[in-house]
Amino acid sequence: MVIIQGIALLLLILSLFTLFSYKAPSGMKAMGALAGAAIASFLVEAFNAYAIGGLLPLDLYEEVGKAAGTLSGPAAASLVAIALGINPVYAVMMGVSVAGFGILPGFFAGYILALAGSRINRHLPTGVDMIFYVVVMAPLARLIAIGVDPVVSGTLSQIGAVIELAATQSPIVMGLVLGGVVTVVSTSPLSSMALTAMLGLTGVPMAISALALTASITMNFFLFRQLKIGTKKDQLSVAIEPLTQADLISANPIPIYSVNFVGGAIAGLIVAMTGMINDAPGSAAGIPGLLVMYGFNDWTTVTFTAAGLLVLGTGFGLLGSRVFRNFPITRAAQKEEETEEKAA
Repeated sequence: MVIIQGIALLLLILSLFTLFSYKAPSGMKAMGALAGAAIASFLVEAFNAYAIGGLLPLDLYEEVGKAAGTLSGPAAASLVAIALGINPVYAVMMGVSVAGFGILPGFFAGYILALAGSRINRHLPTGVDMIFYVVVMAPLARLIAIGVDPVVSGTLSQIGAVIELAATQSPIVMGLVLGGVVTVVSTSPLSSMALTAMLGLTGVPMAISALALTASITMNFFLFRQLKIGTKKDQLSVAIEPLTQADLISANPIPIYSVNFVGGAIAGLIVAMTGMINDAPGSAAGIPGLLVMYGFNDWTTVTFTAAGLLVLGTGFGLLGSRVFRNFPITRAAQKEEETEEKAA
């Protein structure tokens, strides 16, 4: 029952954020900024506090990582407001006002006030707008964060706890589901880092999420190369960070999503069977996730598992390119022509 509840809640969260991305005003821009906030805070934390600071006696790196991890809320509020057109200085005003809150309260504060601010700005003279943001918008940002924190953060934390419990009770099933889902999410505007950070995943589920994406490094590289999606630069970029090629991925969703889901599911199953853990929420990214794993597990287990996953990813990338070799593919040149036509 717990495993079914965990899977259902995970799919519900994905559905809600997908709906927000495509239906909410400037939803795609806001979600892109949320992914950026996860990178600016949780990626810095994962690399410095757990990968470098956890393996080497370098206190500075550990301090930097821990400091960055506590600023996900201000980063989200600032970046979302900037993405929606608010003056960067005013956006940072709202961002620093939500210090002490997590990534989602900051996200909602920045999003709601950016939508309101973009309309109010039209009626405020230069100079007056600055006073308005200092006296009104900054306190409002914190008030919104205080209001949404118990509901949003508390609910997602409970969902994350259910997923962790489900992974403990049935690691094989959760490895298949979580590995497949997170790998697909990594190629979508939602961002796997933002998702795992919002859910606060730790332990086995976070290890599954991190190393499943290690397999996607070679999987996406060979899939792009064999199907001739994008240039050589694009093929390398998608291996390092799939979000950099979001336009080409969204233009070819069927081959990319299907191969990533199946390959990620098998990778997640393998990771679940090793019993490795990862206590760095938000480290769901191919290379960073792999490096962070060394901070929590025996280095030989991590190294041999990662090597096997890279081989697995290569196999699925080549196999997927064979399966979809006759499938109509939208390539970089075609995508550029379509964009120019829409602009015209």
